[in-house]
Amino acid sequence: MALFSSVEHARDTMASTGYLVDEELATVVFLGDAMGKPLLLEGPAGTGKTELAKAVAAGTGSTLIRLQCYEGLDEARALYEWNYRKQLLRIQTAQGGDEHGRAWDELHDDIFSEEFLLERPLLAAIRHKGPVVLLIDETDKADVEVEGLLLELLSDFQVSIPELGTITAVQRPFVVLTSNATRDLSEALRRRCLHAQVDYPDAARERAIVRSRVPEVSEELALQVVKAVRAMRALDLRKPPSVAETIDWAQAVSALGHHELGDAVAGQTLGVVLKNDQDKAKVREQLHLAGSGP
Repeated sequence: MALFSSVEHARDTMASTGYLVDEELATVVFLGDAMGKPLLLEGPAGTGKTELAKAVAAGTGSTLIRLQCYEGLDEARALYEWNYRKQLLRIQTAQGGDEHGRAWDELHDDIFSEEFLLERPLLAAIRHKGPVVLLIDETDKADVEVEGLLLELLSDFQVSIPELGTITAVQRPFVVLTSNATRDLSEALRRRCLHAQVDYPDAARERAIVRSRVPEVSEELALQVVKAVRAMRALDLRKPPSVAETIDWAQAVSALGHHELGDAVAGQTLGVVLKNDQDKAKVREQLHLAGSGP
């Protein structure tokens, strides 16, 4: 069952959760749903790639299942593993109880059954019976071997478990892969996806995002916060402010009872938007902000 009936429906559905997209990204989201293709979203950290998957799930009432990738991620953490402790207990029970003479083949079939299977995110998404959004987050942080695991999943939406056979998706999930481009993903993986480059929004859209997420913030304060954040992003910081941190900063200034972002207020609240002392020092020097701040 399709999640979206049109590009406009996809855009409006995400907007209802406070996630605002342009026409190009809304089109990619709609086509990913209509064609049953995974989305590969690439771009700098903090541009809202993960939030897009959350917005689709929230706006459509779908279950969000997230696989957070990291170096060393393996099949047992991504797909499934067997509950070895429970299997061992079952074997010990069979050997020491009335089933002492039970044939190994029969016992083997018993301990490699559904009762002893531990689902991980990929298998859980495949077997989920309702609408589901599968978020494979920071795919570029996983080892290359993990991509091989994803290829079968994204090609046919099925996985093979030697002891149980092939498990095919009950309902094809809406899949979002994100990448911060710390390494190049394989061409085989890219071919299976629709691609979108997600960069920081322009000033007008970022202001609209702030007003949508923090409606108590005035237009003037939203304008000033966004202008300051965009100036920070131009300074080659170790960690430029994300869109989420723009929202947090506007909310923090408003919570302190300020309706404008003066230099003193900006310096006082700099720890909300920057999380590195070197970045803070550079911003204070370059943007001439006063105070030591948190």
